[in-house]
Amino acid sequence: MLVEAPPSAGVLARRIAALAGPTFAIAVLQSAGQLIETVLAARQGTLALAGWALVLPFTLLMQQMSAGAMGGGVVSAIARSLGAGRREDASALVLHALLIAMGFAATYVLVLAVFPRTVLGAIGGAEAAAAAAAYSMWLFGAGAVPAWLTNTLASVLRGGGKHGLAARITLFSALVQPPLAWALMEPAGFGLPGLGMAFALSQWGAALAMIVVVGRGGAGFVPTLRVRPQRVLFGRILSVGAVACAMATVANTTTILVTASIAVHGAAAVAAYGISARLEFLMVPLAFGVGSALTALVGRAVGAGDWVTARRTAWTGGVAAFVVCAAFGAAVGLFPHGFARFFTADAEVVALAARALGYVGPAFGAFGLGMCLYFASMGAGRMLWPATAGLTRIAVAVGGGALLAGPLGMGLDGQFLAVALGITAFGGLIASSVRPGVWAAR
Repeated sequence: MLVEAPPSAGVLARRIAALAGPTFAIAVLQSAGQLIETVLAARQGTLALAGWALVLPFTLLMQQMSAGAMGGGVVSAIARSLGAGRREDASALVLHALLIAMGFAATYVLVLAVFPRTVLGAIGGAEAAAAAAAYSMWLFGAGAVPAWLTNTLASVLRGGGKHGLAARITLFSALVQPPLAWALMEPAGFGLPGLGMAFALSQWGAALAMIVVVGRGGAGFVPTLRVRPQRVLFGRILSVGAVACAMATVANTTTILVTASIAVHGAAAVAAYGISARLEFLMVPLAFGVGSALTALVGRAVGAGDWVTARRTAWTGGVAAFVVCAAFGAAVGLFPHGFARFFTADAEVVALAARALGYVGPAFGAFGLGMCLYFASMGAGRMLWPATAGLTRIAVAVGGGALLAGPLGMGLDGQFLAVALGITAFGGLIASSVRPGVWAAR
């Protein structure tokens, strides 16, 4: 009996590009929008920028959980069901995905819209928390539910291989949010809270469109919503999504703890690290463009029992992500002052942000590789090594930062160096796991 040879790297690259192209284009637009958001916050003053930086890790956490983490669990579960020919399971998984999404959305509303001053004040102090409170209330109080709906239903479409359709709908919020944010913040005079209003309004528009498209069978199947929830179907999503959410929490907890450590140096230092963190996390949507395709393609290959193709697909996409992110990181590391001045004219903030970017920029390649293979690992259902990598990152960035900044006398530079080392360890550990001894049938 002849065994079919796995596809070549060129064939796999074309498959990845076909699915990743639309999502990557949207990711670029979203990244541009995030840069605009940073500039708009900076134009409100250093204190407003510090308040925005306090909210930033929670905003990113919600987006990463809903789109990449739990969303990846949804993509993986549906792709594996379709790969194994279980279309009725794929249809029933939609209801389970929505129930999970609403539970998480309610948590964000409760914590960050009801108690913003308490939560944010514990991290960055009362002054920055006061500047951020109204922004947080709008962003999470009015925006958490539609954000989770949009990203969960987009994951349903991607699980069905409809990446282009998901991207076209997401394009709405990507294009509308930046000009709407400017209009509400400046001409309308709402200031920083206007940024949260714009996020909520654009997400509601996208969510309503997603509901219509998915409900009409846009993913290649019609969802079955009148079905009794089943533990086994929750398990298929949560076995990947819960671990991924924990990893996203760890990643953003790293940013939160680093921010708390830096807060003792004043609002300018917090604002500066916010700029560095924003550029670092710009790699997430860029890696997601490729990674979302890998989750679906790897999931289908694993569902069909083809682990060789799954591993080869992961590495083909991972190398592409490394090249793109490393090139951007090299530019940031070589010209840190230029990137910092793009966001603010405050000389103190520029100087501190440039110091941070000089350390963190060269690590962007490892971050892109790690994130891309993390998404591939979701499709494979192999999350132990990515979880270990996430814990290693927080240990190096926070524990190593405390050591370098304090006993070893490097101050802020030590903290910035530890962040870069943590990112590098994260990417290296995940990459080392994509091999036959780990990625294989059990």
